[in-house]
Amino acid sequence: MNIVVLTGAGISAESGLPTFRGPDGLWEGHRVEDVATPEAFVADPDLVHHFYDQRRVALGSVEPNAAHEALARLERHWTTHVLGDFLLVTQNIDDLHDRAGSMNLVHMHGELRSAWCLACGSHSAWAGSTRGAECPGCDATALRPDVVWFGEIPRGLERIARALREADLFVSIGTSGAVYPAAGFVQRAALYRARTVELNLVPSEGSLLFRDSRHGPATELVPAWVAQLMGERP
Repeated sequence: MNIVVLTGAGISAESGLPTFRGPDGLWEGHRVEDVATPEAFVADPDLVHHFYDQRRVALGSVEPNAAHEALARLERHWTTHVLGDFLLVTQNIDDLHDRAGSMNLVHMHGELRSAWCLACGSHSAWAGSTRGAECPGCDATALRPDVVWFGEIPRGLERIARALREADLFVSIGTSGAVYPAAGFVQRAALYRARTVELNLVPSEGSLLFRDSRHGPATELVPAWVAQLMGERP
């Protein structure tokens, strides 16, 4: 059985990371349009660098939670026993899935702990500030946060599309169901006859598109679902 899992901000919220957009329309006190578009970077690069520098620093104070760890455990079990393909697609730019041990992972919206050089096009692991820093590949001071902003194309779409075509099970965890193209993955998976499951704190905008919808905290739902899939006793 081939599995594709999609995760969103809800899975990291229980680790202490705020969701992308709060109820007041702001992201960490900023309008999204001021920190998450190419135009914002041109208009005020210092603000954008500082914003993502602060988000990068914040990763040092959080840890993967039980939901991240359960997905990594499921992947290890699935690949070790050659039960089928497993792909984890995350909309999150944090590194909590990576630190939990997930390997077959696509960061479709980029990564906080990475820098993109606009001079040579390279992507480099990055822990410090991108503001005024030199690219380790070409020495140019042309780094930007390696995240996908509004108006830019998400990463790994061909790989994701291929996995969805071959999926027997598609699971969405902690997503709002409002951001495309990820919000359309459930319909694409269902078109290819995959079973679809939603695990979310509350019903998402696309809940009715799933065959099975379960609601509650990710740290409770995900480990329970993984145990059930692996045939473990509660």
